[in-house]
Amino acid sequence: MELLCVLIVLAAAAGAGWWLWRRRRQERERTETSSSSRPVDPFADTDTDILRGDPERVKAGDLVEAYGKTLAVRGTLRLSEGDYSWAEHFLDTGTGVKRWLSVEADPDVEVVLWEEVTDSDLRPGPRELSFEGVSYRSDEQGTARYTSEATTGLAPTGTLRYHDYTGPDGQKLSFESFGEGAKWELAKGLTLDRNQITIYHQNDES
Repeated sequence: MELLCVLIVLAAAAGAGWWLWRRRRQERERTETSSSSRPVDPFADTDTDILRGDPERVKAGDLVEAYGKTLAVRGTLRLSEGDYSWAEHFLDTGTGVKRWLSVEADPDVEVVLWEEVTDSDLRPGPRELSFEGVSYRSDEQGTARYTSEATTGLAPTGTLRYHDYTGPDGQKLSFESFGEGAKWELAKGLTLDRNQITIYHQNDES
């Protein structure tokens, strides 16, 4: 009689164990199926981000390679206007000419390489402007707040007025004024494809 009771208990335990194992296996299969069926962006370029760096993670100390030249990032302005934010990364050209890389997502990431223009009397305001034989149309304007990182030549925080113009083939003009009543600074820019720029992230623990 005792042996029969022991066998019944063992059989019940075995049955319960099998039922738990089966249930866990079904839950795991449902989880794997759900994960594999999640929507995926068919245009996502993950391999490119790995090989060429991530523009949205650029910071002081990184190196930027474009058009056969490699330049160091000296500092960054983190800008915001309402819920919208973007970054301007200042590059060390070693020539005295100011150049920087702007990165913004709206929603796709747009990377523009800029160079200052010092010998022009152009001012923002008109709906259309002509510069070096290229016609530009007014695109965006406003006032943003900025936070300065590393070396930018600006105060740790401040405000920026801007007026941007767009031209053909990814060409751009931008007027910026730092601080109330400051003069307008002009820059010309060119929108870059991801295969035109490589970013070397330095001392990145992530």
